[in-house]
Amino acid sequence: MNMKRAGEYIRQPTGYRAFIPGSLPPEPPLKYDESRNLLSEADRALARLDGITTVLPNPELFVGMYVKKEALLSSQIEGTQASLEGVLKFEADLTPSEDINEIKEVINYIKALDYGIKRLKNLPLSNRLIKEIHKILISGTRGSHKTPGEFRKTQNWIGPAGANLDEATFVPPPPDRVSELMSELEKFIHRKDDIPPLIKIALIHSQFETIHPFLDGNGRIGRLLITFYLYWRGILSHPLLYLSFYLKRHREKYYNWLMKVRLNGDWEGWINFFLKGVTEVSDEASLSAREIIKLKEYLIRTLIERKIGSGYAVGLIELIFSTPIVTSTEIQSKLGIKSKDTVNSLLKRFVELNILQEVSGKKRYKKYMFSKYIEIIKKGTEI
Repeated sequence: MNMKRAGEYIRQPTGYRAFIPGSLPPEPPLKYDESRNLLSEADRALARLDGITTVLPNPELFVGMYVKKEALLSSQIEGTQASLEGVLKFEADLTPSEDINEIKEVINYIKALDYGIKRLKNLPLSNRLIKEIHKILISGTRGSHKTPGEFRKTQNWIGPAGANLDEATFVPPPPDRVSELMSELEKFIHRKDDIPPLIKIALIHSQFETIHPFLDGNGRIGRLLITFYLYWRGILSHPLLYLSFYLKRHREKYYNWLMKVRLNGDWEGWINFFLKGVTEVSDEASLSAREIIKLKEYLIRTLIERKIGSGYAVGLIELIFSTPIVTSTEIQSKLGIKSKDTVNSLLKRFVELNILQEVSGKKRYKKYMFSKYIEIIKKGTEI
């Protein structure tokens, strides 16, 4: 391996050594020998996943839940102790069992992802957008004092808890090089070339993590970039790929491969690891989507068999797939039901059939959870 292929450590005026990444694409050029088959598999798997949205009558029903899953998994990689139920309860104004500060980090990730997707409908992927996303991600959280939305002006480092600069596992570029390096990365993102998109975003993600341009939130922003790039390039029509499912499962390998790129220039090894993840997660997400479709079909059949055939009942099925914790007031409002008795009667039948479960424990202002759906989505998010 070429030890300086991805960059090199340069001693700084104050004595410590910081890593300065080389330009992209790598030199010598990438060897695609082993990557070709992996790339072909990943492309096909991703196309199958994206194709699922074209056969669903309302793909938005579960896209929002996939976004929550990616937000949760990506935050868990950084050590956030939160669960899917906790996030959903927080959104429904219930009290989660986890620390609220942990939950807020996931909520901010969801907001950042949603904001980025909306912006990318009209704007290119840029450093300006990356800064906007970062501000949303860490504002109001434990990292909010670490200059939200601004590239760092001081040196940071990666290492065990409590480690100082001399004990660091990795020291990113000095602050006076960050803007220049991020500008180069932005140019690479926009550059017209023949690098396949999945390989290009693998390069971009690794380079971003090496630059580590912010004082906090670099890992989460780097993983958001994967979703944003694939959406911006038209590879995904919806943010359905929760790659953090794979990166969390192989967290140690994930970090090791990023270090192998820096220290050994092993871009090919990292790319192969990344492509395997795209295939694995695309297949898993497609399977989950099929399970969701089957669950919905089963519930509709159940309504017909039990002669609960009103349009309101079908409407409630639609509603709980997009909002898996609901109140009677929300049901009445969103389905346009005039009578409260009709809502209560509908809820009673759904509880009897174990479609919904009451989770507030209150006599008034009850909240109902769609647990079967949550069980499908939460696979892999266990703390």
